[in-house]
Amino acid sequence: MAKKKLPTLAVVGATGAVGTVMLGILTERKNVYGEIRLIASARSAGKKLMCRGEELTVVALSPEAFDGVDIAMFDVPDEVSEEWAPIAAARGAVVVDNSGTFRMDPKVPLVVPEVNPKDAKKRPKGIISNPNCTTLSMIVAMGALNKAFGLKELVVASYQAASGAGQPGIDSLREQIAAVAGTTAGESTSDLRSIVKDSGPFPAPLALNVIPWAGSLKEDGYTSEELKVRNESRKILGMPKLKVSATCVRVPVMTTHSLAVHATFKSEVTRKAAQKILSKAPGIILEDDPENKKFPTPNDVVGTDPTWVGRVRQSLDDKKSLDLFLCGDNLRKGAALNTAQIAELVAAEFSK
Repeated sequence: MAKKKLPTLAVVGATGAVGTVMLGILTERKNVYGEIRLIASARSAGKKLMCRGEELTVVALSPEAFDGVDIAMFDVPDEVSEEWAPIAAARGAVVVDNSGTFRMDPKVPLVVPEVNPKDAKKRPKGIISNPNCTTLSMIVAMGALNKAFGLKELVVASYQAASGAGQPGIDSLREQIAAVAGTTAGESTSDLRSIVKDSGPFPAPLALNVIPWAGSLKEDGYTSEELKVRNESRKILGMPKLKVSATCVRVPVMTTHSLAVHATFKSEVTRKAAQKILSKAPGIILEDDPENKKFPTPNDVVGTDPTWVGRVRQSLDDKKSLDLFLCGDNLRKGAALNTAQIAELVAAEFSK
């Protein structure tokens, strides 16, 4: 019997922040591809990058760059995905897109492999979308609890890292921390705006501060990030009427988003029952030992793949509700890893 062809993979945006993480993830995970092709803007063409122990040359984004490509992972801005994802799909590639362009398109599945893997096969446009990093930091746990207890409502407060605003967010927070650290012992830091001259992509200084704002302004005073949590959770879980209320907050953390979640279910749920479900669910690490002050923090989670869950409590006022705290590396599971996992679902189709 002839050996089945391994699919050719293209990484579009290979030189960006998420693209760089993606190359590391491809190196760490089981190899299910034949050729790996790196694609980026014309100004990055010719660069040499390492992937799976091999030095690969970046090629410029063009229609011809997708010839012979079976799967294309896009880690690029929305406007680039909007133009080029359909081109790649027209050339025969299955596109796994990490931008926000297609997430709410009814003809594009929004996939989290631990929650709704079968949706990846329903792709009439040849495109599969990757959820927002904030949603991804939460939805694996919510998907597991939903299957067990029937989810009715979510009230969410997110604590989002500077890296959620891209490299400019990381650079700005580092500069702000340096500025604050440079103050003298007798100098007050109460007026951050006089010390931090440029808050970068944030609407206020982020060092020694929290900002109740992430994303752009949308209807009724909500931000785009808050609406993504609501709309994407509904789509991934297949629950279009799920009640979701979110407040997104930017915090002075470099990487890893955290969320405090109040979840209400159709049936009664105890702390022990929830812990049992979460401890066995794929993609989750349960660290919930408050007696010994053991629970996840962003610093513990950086560079790891799972969603970490702790502080699990049955609501004091409602036996059908839980409170819990979650952390997820927004550059790994929140972006690159989930994209890679979706691509692996598609790659598995080539072996059948």
